[in-house]
Amino acid sequence: MSKITVVGAGAVGATTADNIARKELASEVVLLDIKQGFAEGKALDMFQTAAILGWDTKLKGVTNDYSQTANSDVVVITSGLPRKPGMTREELIGVNAGIVKSVVDNILKYSPDAIFVIVSNPMDTMTYLALKASGLPKNRIIGMGGALDSARFKCYLSLAMNVSPNDLHASVIGGHGDTTMIPLTRLATWNGTPVANYLDEATLGKVAADTMVGGATLTGLLGTSAWYAPGAASLSVVESIIRDEKRVIPCSVLLEGEYGQSDICLGVPVVLGKTGWEKIIDYNLNEAEQALFAKSADAVRNMNNVLSTLEL
Repeated sequence: MSKITVVGAGAVGATTADNIARKELASEVVLLDIKQGFAEGKALDMFQTAAILGWDTKLKGVTNDYSQTANSDVVVITSGLPRKPGMTREELIGVNAGIVKSVVDNILKYSPDAIFVIVSNPMDTMTYLALKASGLPKNRIIGMGGALDSARFKCYLSLAMNVSPNDLHASVIGGHGDTTMIPLTRLATWNGTPVANYLDEATLGKVAADTMVGGATLTGLLGTSAWYAPGAASLSVVESIIRDEKRVIPCSVLLEGEYGQSDICLGVPVVLGKTGWEKIIDYNLNEAEQALFAKSADAVRNMNNVLSTLEL
């Protein structure tokens, strides 16, 4: 049986832990936060639903005690400041970089073989930081963003087409940012047929645009970052790893020549299994899509350059 740790008991972290516990993906789930009593309270509240909903996962909340995370198979990092209205993911980098590095260092003291799923924003840069700071094999560091962006893409496609999102196959690659993600409208299908057969170019363009600002739209409505969809997207990544499902999910991983990029973590379709991400799938982008991917990489690389100016 597996052990999963979620670091950060805010809305996204708590939702992720709750989803994992309900799915019974692990024999033990640990929720950790720096705020005294916060993770303990969230975990106790969740566990009180077990008898009602019929799940039986051991769930523990702890305050900044990394020894309780020992021997975790998968660690989800959600800690850091959430976005506020008008704030970009890029503006979070200065604060969240220090938090993410500290979390990675502390986790590795007790779980040297863990696979990391990074949720903290700006996610591509935090994934790159976790990889470089940890020195771990590239397959064990995974940024969640593409899983969430692709779910939002399917949401807007389903609304535009009036069909079930479960019958749609649609992927978002590139950076996990309002201007850097790339919804692949050309490759999106409904039950095996191109969605372009059912939606005109203008509608498809609007779906793509809505997808790109999907997070910012929710931040504007809620006054803070979303949590239900990010928590579910995090679950999907963890589940494919724990259950060795070999699902293809867009995630931010280290590129070493794939899609024309190197020394950068960026969203691409990957196969997820028990060792982390196992291989990158080549979608054979056309010239326009490849140009957008290169532009996205430039933007993310500029953010990554900020890391060298920080004292970490």
